Amino acid sequence: MQRDIFDAEHDAFRSLARTFIAKEITPFHDQWERDGQVSRDVWLAAGRAGLLGTDVPEEYGGGGVPDFRYNAVLLEELTRAGATGIGFPLQNDVVAPYLLRLADEDQKRRWLPGFCSGEIITAIAMTEPGAGSDLQGIQAHARREGDDWVLNGSKTFITNGILSDLVIVVARTDPDAGSRGFSLLVVERGMRGFERGRRLEKVGLKAQDTAELSFTDVRVPAANVLGAPGSGFVSLMQNLAQERLSIAVGSVAGAARALELTLDYTKERTAFGRPVANFQNTRFELAEMDTEVTVAQVFVDRCITEHVAGRLTVQDAAKAKWWASDVQRRVVDRCVQLHGGYGYMLEYPIAKAFVDSRVQAIYGGTNEIMKEIIGRALVG
Repeated sequence: MQRDIFDAEHDAFRSLARTFIAKEITPFHDQWERDGQVSRDVWLAAGRAGLLGTDVPEEYGGGGVPDFRYNAVLLEELTRAGATGIGFPLQNDVVAPYLLRLADEDQKRRWLPGFCSGEIITAIAMTEPGAGSDLQGIQAHARREGDDWVLNGSKTFITNGILSDLVIVVARTDPDAGSRGFSLLVVERGMRGFERGRRLEKVGLKAQDTAELSFTDVRVPAANVLGAPGSGFVSLMQNLAQERLSIAVGSVAGAARALELTLDYTKERTAFGRPVANFQNTRFELAEMDTEVTVAQVFVDRCITEHVAGRLTVQDAAKAKWWASDVQRRVVDRCVQLHGGYGYMLEYPIAKAFVDSRVQAIYGGTNEIMKEIIGRALVG
């Protein structure tokens, strides 16, 4: 089915992204997977190519085009190339809205130029060892001392955790204020008491530097608070919709890539003297998966259109996230089956897709939480 949400400018950006990935990412990605993180050089190269901060105003070094379709194009191309270690989507899709909506003029001038050039790599620290999807369970806390906030606590599963130069930390600043007691504190590389723990060994996403972070009496200047103190939880709720839409975009792209790999494989692989694709069961499996991917793509594209227009609801973002990631999980699993024994070998891209895709149903809020969000909206 022909997609109609992109125009000529998006197509040109897709060509740029595809060329960049082929030159700057694909030749090195295997080594980055062995290293457990990507090179900082690729971030600088992305900045020079204009792939970072496309929606950041030009006066701060960005592209000046607030259009999520560019974010979607870059994410689709990274997924198409199997470049799962690159943290650009976290920077563009997740962190950028916080800086653009909440940062004051001084903060924008301090951080956004480096954000767009790739000199400043960002992360956001919500999840804790004892608090994942339940954000109100966060225990990291900060108390005001003069012109500073003194931050203590720990975070885990933080993407870009090792490379990050600037981390937005969700902390409890008023223990008696419930959901109004959270603030967003920006911790910068080199602040005393800010430590990075071990690089976490994950099932997949091997080149993505996921880490534990700890904060021991870190003095965060009041000038590093994003938004008003106490408004952190509201800001999270406002920005999570785009994060979940981003996951949905990547999920559909991942499912489409797995299907493409499998279609090619079943046409080439023979069994009992004929291509695997010629068996009726294979054709039925391919037909069902193609239909699922197409239906998911249509819904996600509609959500992208609604988001660009400023109309995407929290509930629809939740629907897109859980449905698309569930489709990806089902499709990739069936594609592994159609590869037979080779589907279990990591030298085949479908095996890597299998281990890389499982987390989509977990991060950004588990799919169970997505269903709870939708259900609450239905019954009140």
